[in-house]
Amino acid sequence: MIKFQFNIKNRKLFRLDPTKIILLSFIVVIFWGTLLLTLPIASNDNAEKADFLTALFTATSATCVTGLVVVDTAAQWSLFGQIVILILIQTGALGFVTFATFFSILLGKKVSLKTRVLAQQSLSDFSFDGVLSLIKNVVLATFSIELAGAVILATRFVPKFGFKGFYISIFHSISSFCNAGFDILGDFQSLTNYNDDPVLLFFTSILVILGGLGFVVWKNLWEFPKKRELLLHTKVVLLFTVFLIVFGGIFFFLSEFNNPYTLGKLSIVEKINASFFQSVTTRSSGFNTIDTGSIKEITKAMAIFLMFIGAAPGSTGGGVKLTTFGVILVAVISQIRGTEHAVVFKRRIPHQTIIKSLAIVSLSAMIVITLTTVLMFLEDIPFLDTLFESTSVVATVGLSPIDVSILSNISKILIIIGMLVGRIGPLSFAIALTIQNAQKKNQDVVYPEGKIIVG
Repeated sequence: MIKFQFNIKNRKLFRLDPTKIILLSFIVVIFWGTLLLTLPIASNDNAEKADFLTALFTATSATCVTGLVVVDTAAQWSLFGQIVILILIQTGALGFVTFATFFSILLGKKVSLKTRVLAQQSLSDFSFDGVLSLIKNVVLATFSIELAGAVILATRFVPKFGFKGFYISIFHSISSFCNAGFDILGDFQSLTNYNDDPVLLFFTSILVILGGLGFVVWKNLWEFPKKRELLLHTKVVLLFTVFLIVFGGIFFFLSEFNNPYTLGKLSIVEKINASFFQSVTTRSSGFNTIDTGSIKEITKAMAIFLMFIGAAPGSTGGGVKLTTFGVILVAVISQIRGTEHAVVFKRRIPHQTIIKSLAIVSLSAMIVITLTTVLMFLEDIPFLDTLFESTSVVATVGLSPIDVSILSNISKILIIIGMLVGRIGPLSFAIALTIQNAQKKNQDVVYPEGKIIVG
């Protein structure tokens, strides 16, 4: 492991491993984004200059590709401010380390071993070999997909908005692929006026899905025609992606079918469009075509479940990740069947992977519960809405059943911290805050086994 050590009085106080550096890179990007958004040029002429907390909240939400906002993006931010937000979204989605490495490659500079390790961890790639090639392909593929998405979306936005529609298409294509959920359609409306446009909703969903699959899956699918082999990781991601989209879509359709405030007022085709779209975006992107605050309690509960799971590792999405959910599900089924090993697609899942998955889910759940408890103490919000909000924050989804702008400053600060923790990952965040690995001192010590009754 790479370590940068600061010695004061011959004592090692800090150890910057890749996880710490990735965390610091996000903090630096958020800091500079906040400073830029506080500039008068970042706000529209007919809007008040953004205060520091508003700028910090927006910069964090954009960098952590969450999509929660305390001001309307179109009304508050000028073209300069919106471009800053777009840059933050793009940087946060792929990672500052990824972009820095990519430009080093373009400039022909030598990429150090330290940077390669950082890049590998940033992309959640299995192999250290070929990581530079992967970075170059990921960035180029990202720009290509976003450009193609913008061209398709332009066929919907240009007829309605004229020349401005090209800019709206670019903004929404990047926001969709990066699973950010920011929109510039005004009045916090997201895509609620487009349930009758299956082309727009379908291709927005495709962009969200592609961004949420993860770079390792991209690489494997791209190489499949030549190698004719899919990784176990790819199979699990694709399986649970399809399952959750179909399951979530059917659930939304049935639960909200007669709700006059959501699907009830739509035609049958629009109901199908909206249900499919919400199933896709609830897990990660935060766009919505129906009023999130008006959905039924049972639908909110299902949305919380989908948000908590999220997208795939190494993707632009959040949550505890599809594969984490899949590993735990397979392990539970194995225990029920009484089998010794957790097996999926005729492959045994390592015990360490199961333990890590349990740690991720447990930490995430504790953070969500803690944030929910504190927000309920600070604000007068119903329990389920608070739990929904907390899950959306930690899973970096961005859907909200409440008006975030009316929350107290301390609640907004807690949400800012929650978004950062969610983007880095609860387990990675906890590791990054560890000054010294206490277990390393005793790594060669084997303790006697003790028995504890569970269940």
